[in-house]
Amino acid sequence: MSRNGLKIGGTFLSAGTCALAGCALLVRPRLLTWGATPEEVARTYPGDHLIAEAHSSSTMATTLPAPPEEVWPWLVQMGCDRGGWYSWDRLDNGGRPSARRVVPDWQSLEEGQRLSAVSSGRAWFTVAVHEPNRTLVLRSDVDLRSGRSFDIRAEPLPRAYVDSLWGFHLEPAPGGRTRLVVRGRGRSRPRPLTRAADVLFWEPAHFIMQTRQFHNLRERVTARV
Repeated sequence: MSRNGLKIGGTFLSAGTCALAGCALLVRPRLLTWGATPEEVARTYPGDHLIAEAHSSSTMATTLPAPPEEVWPWLVQMGCDRGGWYSWDRLDNGGRPSARRVVPDWQSLEEGQRLSAVSSGRAWFTVAVHEPNRTLVLRSDVDLRSGRSFDIRAEPLPRAYVDSLWGFHLEPAPGGRTRLVVRGRGRSRPRPLTRAADVLFWEPAHFIMQTRQFHNLRERVTARV
């Protein structure tokens, strides 16, 4: 290739890199804080302390047309081995439709209980904080080499892992509604690789799945109003 060709190619590469960087600076903050107010983003929520030095964090929110005591039963029955996740079921519930009604058998939940994160049962969430009608925080610790969950208290830790929190926080809103704030926090290693994965894949994927869950929860609680 001629020098001019190399120069033109380098110019296009630099321009593309700058465009991607600019897109990340403009779009990424909106993905991580979709629907949340600045006050909600800045607030500390129950369970945040479990990952005090998080590498990543997101705060997303929506308002649901039912009081917290009517939203809570839908959250407490989540899990692949229970009512599903109310998101894109083909992606996170083995293709099985998430529950469209509150099931009494799935209303019992306690801290330390495991909820299957995937249909295979290889990975799970552990209930970390459980305050009925107020807060549900789920914790997931996954060995990235095997794709299996592990006990974060075990030593030594896997060489490559992710430790994450998925917290659901409910507050009464005017008109008998609920403000649902979802806080995500995580840490992982090896950080040079997991940071790239966070920005390029996990954060956009979480946005897609979380906004779908908001939509489906709104549909379900509306049907009961």
